Order: sequence, then structure tokens, then C-alpha cells
Amino acid sequence: MVNYKELGLVNSRELFKKAIEGQYAVPAFNFNNMEQLQAIVQACVEESSPVILQVSSGARKYANQTILRYLAQGAVEYAKELGKNIPIVLHLDHGDTFELCKSCIEYGFSSVMIDGSHHPYDKNVELTRQVVEYAHKYDVTVEGELGVLAGIEDDVVAEHHTYTQPEEVEDFVSKTGVDSLAISIGTSHGANKFKPEQCTRNADGVLVPPPLRFDILEAIEKKIPGFPIVLHGSSSVPQKQVAIINQYGGKLKDAIGIPEEQLRKAAQSAVCKINIDSDGRLAMTAAIREVFAAHPEWFDPRQYLGPARESLRELYKHKLVYVLGSAGKA
Repeated sequence: MVNYKELGLVNSRELFKKAIEGQYAVPAFNFNNMEQLQAIVQACVEESSPVILQVSSGARKYANQTILRYLAQGAVEYAKELGKNIPIVLHLDHGDTFELCKSCIEYGFSSVMIDGSHHPYDKNVELTRQVVEYAHKYDVTVEGELGVLAGIEDDVVAEHHTYTQPEEVEDFVSKTGVDSLAISIGTSHGANKFKPEQCTRNADGVLVPPPLRFDILEAIEKKIPGFPIVLHGSSSVPQKQVAIINQYGGKLKDAIGIPEEQLRKAAQSAVCKINIDSDGRLAMTAAIREVFAAHPEWFDPRQYLGPARESLRELYKHKLVYVLGSAGKA
């Protein structure tokens, strides 16, 4: 058993309290490897932002749970080396079983998500409560989910949205004891969040997705005032990166994300954690494809992963300042 405090990590409880009071959202950035982690830490130190390092079950299999533990500990020390001891959370994203959540807690995670949203309501409550009871013994915070997001991301696959029902949230939070709640108000997993026929075109001919259901968010806030809310599937799918990928051999068709101004609006409510994964994947892939096209003779991974890391750092700095509002809040 490794306690997250031994690694220099924190849980999300105080971060969320401050975020709600300050009307910003804490970034939750997914990572799988060293370069992604370096970019996250660099951006958050430079902009003085707290951060949640997210690991999906797929990333855990890919990177190995022992290595991830030391990477997270390294991130804490790296931030200090860069000049700022920012608050860092290590969080399991979309845990789907009690056993997975328990294992992550034992390996030093300071926060876990148990996603029982694919189960019937009563089973979701039962499973979430089981994880909460175990996690709270070790002061680990727990995120639950009500509603289903469409899209594909790692092992999470759903064809259709199921919006969160405001009338269920108070009962769910009360019965489970969760510390935060992920809701469904129109965000979606992956880079293809919407079909073109769901969108309208603006004056420049750019596809604009349907707006987020802020009416549902407001109704939820009335039911559980001041309670930490989480948005998943909140990448904006920057069209510049999509264009670079396609220019250099990619085949991303109809890649549409969530407009950043809508996420900024959400961050000024009780939404205090916003998950961003696909945008980072796009930034890295665009940079790597561009390097490969310009220098087909290069074969040293550092020659293409270095620019990919830099592209990711700049993307995250933009998110911290202009989308999440968390810059300067560490």
C-alpha cells in the first residue's frame, strides 16, 4: 500500500472548494507517457495552476501502474525544480470496477472515478457507494457519474447521449457520499463529437455544434448547491491542428469539438473540473506529422517528440489562461 501523501500528491477536495469560490475549473489532463507529463507540468508551473493528472484504465495498461506511480512522484519533484510547488492530483479516469479503483488507491492515486453510469441507477448507487467507503478510509476523493456521454475514448464507448436527470442528483450524492459528480449536458468523448447534420454553419462556413445544455446544469446546481461538478469530453478539437494532420497524410473527417467560450462559461459555475484529452492527442500528432513531412530522414524519437511536447505545452497554457481560468490559482 502506497499512500499518495508519501508521493507529494493531494486529493481534489480543497482544489474544488477554491475553484467553485473563484469561478474557475481545475484542468484534468490525461497522460500516457513522459513527454505528455512534462508538457503538463511545464504549462501548469509557468501559469501557476493546480492540475489533475488523469490516467484512464487504458493508459494504466499501456504505461504500467508502477511506472505511473513514479512518474506522478517525479511530476511533483519536477514542478519544484521548475520553481513552484503546485498542487498535483493523480486521478483514475473512468474506473469501471471496484477492484480497479481499489488497486489504484493502493498504488498511490489520490483520487478515483467510479463510472457506473452504464448500469441501472440502483446498481450505479451501490457500486459508487462501495468505492467511496473504501477510498475515504485513505482520504482519497471519489468522482461518480450520472448520465452517459456519447463518443469513443480508450475503453469508454457509447453511441448515444443520456442527459443527466436533475431530479436524480440529490438522491445520488446523498446515498453514495461522492466528492464530485460528472454530468452529461452535451459534451462528448473523442475528436468526432458531433455529426455534421447536428451542426449549423456560421458566416465563415465553419460547422458550429449544438450548445451545451446550461439549463440542465442550472437545474442540477439548484438541487445540489455548491457541489463540485465535472465535465468530461471537453476538448475543443482545434481546427488548426486538424488541418495540419490532414495536410500531412491524416484522415480526420468531421472532427468537431466543444467551443471554448462555452467551456469558459461552464467554468464560472459549479463546474470545477474539466477533462481534456483529445486536444492533447491532436496537438502531438499534428506536430509529429509535420516533422516527419519536413524531415523524412530523421529517426531519433527526440527529434519528433520534442516538438510534440512543445506543441502540447503551448496548447495547455492557452487552456489554463483563456478557457479554464485556473492560471494564477496554484
